[in-house]
Order: sequence, then structure tokens, then C-alpha cells
Amino acid sequence: MSKVKVAGFSISIDGFGAGPDQSLNDPLGKGGMELHRWFFGTRTMNAMMGKAGGTQGIDESYASRAMAGMGAFILGRNMFGPIRGDWPDESWKGWWGDNPPYHTPTFILTHYPREPIPMEGGTTFYFVTDGIEAALDKARKVAGSKDIRIGGGVSTVRQYLQAGLVDELHFAVAPIILGRGEAMFDGIDLPALGFQVVEHVATEFATHVVLAK
Repeated sequence: MSKVKVAGFSISIDGFGAGPDQSLNDPLGKGGMELHRWFFGTRTMNAMMGKAGGTQGIDESYASRAMAGMGAFILGRNMFGPIRGDWPDESWKGWWGDNPPYHTPTFILTHYPREPIPMEGGTTFYFVTDGIEAALDKARKVAGSKDIRIGGGVSTVRQYLQAGLVDELHFAVAPIILGRGEAMFDGIDLPALGFQVVEHVATEFATHVVLAK
């Protein structure tokens, strides 16, 4: 049965999913790139970048699981790009170039309509203006029996959690502290939402924690 998942989502020990002062040069905020050291250089990341080879082991196993079996992705507007407000033109098509890593229909939450953008590799970006549940309904229709991944950012994950719409969570907890940024768990009661830890394993760069209902 299809599940709604948050997978491969990196957070700091103090619970931040992005650092402070996000900008075009620092899309993950100050220090935010350090959250993802566990992912850098894995076979999965290299394949996403069109490269061969890469590390194997525990981090790679979680990286590959985060991408496998997904029939649709849902992203917040900030995950798609740095533009705020109405779209000034049609030139911005995401951070990833002509062949984004999703390779499946990807729904962008926004307040501003825009025509779908077909990309290379099977990704098509669809812009949803009528909320998180509408985006999920659209994702379910195209995903079929495959899973749906809530890809972030923090605000988007929090909205789906608070609405009780997530079935499984995988956080990669990086051994760093950010102090400020986008807090994942502020006001979120995971046990009250039905989650419990079902899996955890540590590597040099992250502690992988899986929670499920």
C-alpha cells in the first residue's frame, strides 16, 4: 500500500533542518550544507548528479531507500527556488538544471499559479495553489501503489505532520549544532501523532532514525 514518507531528511542535533540566513548563495542557510555530509559522495548522490561510483555502506543504504519506490514528490516553494511572490517570468526551473533528481511527477506548493514544467529524466513540476491536502490528492493519483515523499523544506514537513498525513519518517541526525535556523520539532508532539522509533543506526556523519506509526 502506498505510504506518505519523509525520507533522508537531515537535521542537526538541536533539531534544525536548515541554518539561519538563507540566501541564493546559502540555500540551506549558514552551516546548512554540513547537515548533508552523510549523503555527499554516496552512490545514490553520484547517480543523481550523473556520475558513476560512490561510497557504499550504511549511509548509502539510507540514501538509496530515500529515493527508491517513490511515485511522486511534494516540495515547498522554497525547495524549488529562491524566488518569492509572483513568478516574474518562466525562466526559473529549479535548482537542479535540465535533469532534476526526482524522475517522477513533483508537486510544488505555492500561492502563485504557473503552468507545469516538463523536464528531462521524467520529472514534471506541477504547481499547486490550493493547499497541502490538494497536493497530496494529486500526488496519490499519479503515484498509484508507489510511495509519496514529502521532500521539504522544514515548513512543508511540519504542515504535513501537523495534519496527520505522514506515515513514516527518516531523519539523518548530523553531529553538528546550528543554534538557529528552521526548527523541525517546535510544537510537534511525535508520540501524540502516533510515531515511535522503529530503527536507528549511527555512522560517522549521521545517526539514522526511522519513526513509524
